[in-house]
Amino acid sequence: MSTVNRLNAYKETHIKTASGGRLIIMIYDEAVRQLDYAIEALEGKPQKFDLASNAIIKTQDLITELMVSLDFEKGGEIAQNLFSLYMFFNRQLMDANVKKDVAMLKSVLGFVSDLRDAWHQAINRTSVKGQTPGGINIAG
Repeated sequence: MSTVNRLNAYKETHIKTASGGRLIIMIYDEAVRQLDYAIEALEGKPQKFDLASNAIIKTQDLITELMVSLDFEKGGEIAQNLFSLYMFFNRQLMDANVKKDVAMLKSVLGFVSDLRDAWHQAINRTSVKGQTPGGINIAG
């Protein structure tokens, strides 16, 4: 088995065995990575518009995945607010992709990083209290 195949198998197992909260953090982590790629591609010399566009589209897909994972019955107002925020992110990302606007990408990156950190803290607090990491559901 090649190293690439082993790495892919490890990643697949890691994802399949992760709790709901950990999966959300993984999505946020990947969104941050993709935004970093897009920013780097646009700030580099020469600019790599195709790479930036692909990274932005991947980020939009990840944000959409977060949107569809929301539970509006259990999450109530929090789920509604997250949905509105995710819609805002996707609009910003679409505009940033059209305009190749690094400032817009950095703004979304800041928000996404803050949300990721908040989820990370929530998961850690839940684990510390003796609950299972999958026991948290803040409508996301």
